[in-house]
Amino acid sequence: MSESKDSGPPPLANLVTAGDGQTEAVAITDFIFMARDVSNAYLVTTADGDVMINTGMPDGAPRSAALLKPHRTGPLRHIILTQSHADHFGGVPTFMEDGTKVIGGPDYCEGRDDMLGMQSFFGPRTFKLWGSTLKQDGPPRAPMPEVTPDIIVEDRMTLEVGGRTFELIHAPEGETEDNIVVWMPNEKVVFTGNTFGPVWLSMPFLNTLRGDKPRRVRTYLKSLELVRDLGAEIVITGHGDPIVGADQVRADLDRMHAAVSHVRDYTVEGMKAGKTVHQLMQEFVFPDNFRIGDFHGKASWAVKSIWREYSGWFHYEDGTTELYGVPRSSVHGDIAELAGGADKLAERARAKFTAGQPLEALHLTDIALGAEPSNRNALEVKRDASQMLLEQSGGANLSETMWLRSEIAEVEGLLGN
Repeated sequence: MSESKDSGPPPLANLVTAGDGQTEAVAITDFIFMARDVSNAYLVTTADGDVMINTGMPDGAPRSAALLKPHRTGPLRHIILTQSHADHFGGVPTFMEDGTKVIGGPDYCEGRDDMLGMQSFFGPRTFKLWGSTLKQDGPPRAPMPEVTPDIIVEDRMTLEVGGRTFELIHAPEGETEDNIVVWMPNEKVVFTGNTFGPVWLSMPFLNTLRGDKPRRVRTYLKSLELVRDLGAEIVITGHGDPIVGADQVRADLDRMHAAVSHVRDYTVEGMKAGKTVHQLMQEFVFPDNFRIGDFHGKASWAVKSIWREYSGWFHYEDGTTELYGVPRSSVHGDIAELAGGADKLAERARAKFTAGQPLEALHLTDIALGAEPSNRNALEVKRDASQMLLEQSGGANLSETMWLRSEIAEVEGLLGN
């Protein structure tokens, strides 16, 4: 357990695979134990049986159950799910016992059904980003369990188990609309799940690359304020180690609130000044006193999400065609023909790349490959420009890194390498 985050959180990739080498449960206190998984599973013991808070993924649940078994003190009274993503509810069938009651947040079932029902859409997108990190060779083939709570928390609910009080509080849109936090007021411990995303002290991912319901910045800030006002001495998140000490918790939450508020205010003020979303993304720089990590979400992406939250999907500068179902790619062949063919576009893209303009190069290769998908020259520039962006990124943001690596691997495959 760490009392300081001065060195920054560990990379997200390390957090979600940390359970692979775990040989015993982590004792956070003498009554709270952690089993690491894609999202962690937590055991809370009481004088009258046990409570689980999240259960991890189906594949990791047997390992988590074995790690937690030496610390079990009685029947499993409740399983509390802080959100409706599979890395929180996937292990429920492994942990369930006769009499165990499962608890979820408002509209949990809707959130679960949306995600599970759209796996034909989300599965391949998630695999492209996460497959190599999670050592998967394709989207999940086995269906996730359809876990249905016995009890739904609509706003707040108090649970008493074996002399311990659990207050379940709706705190939406860290990742899902049904998100709840679990507050133990007597012990000053709060379980936040992924209210603050997968990495502590990091910019929230308001609209994930895989696709998901957008998370509103104003709702995120309200949930952060709710947790901050509890006065917790220990914050236990969905990933990684707890944050310990009332002063540390308050300082970290204040810092996150200031950083996200700064990005929101910067975006809104820029909109008022007539700047485009792309101008604001390009010009954004975090002042040092507001800086937090860009480990999964990213501040410049948050600018784009906040812009859309306030203005919607139609950007006036993109013009009339945005109102209709014919994409710009429909004229890539025409542009290539006018330019003298895909090779000519690839040649110009190579010049942009050589001049240190990888994004401009990719715009051109998109057009060239839209006209001639197997054009080798365009594929080579796309690979090289993507590699340049990867090197420039420094690998700090896992989502950006995974995307660029997957693009490079895809192009290498098309080139036969």
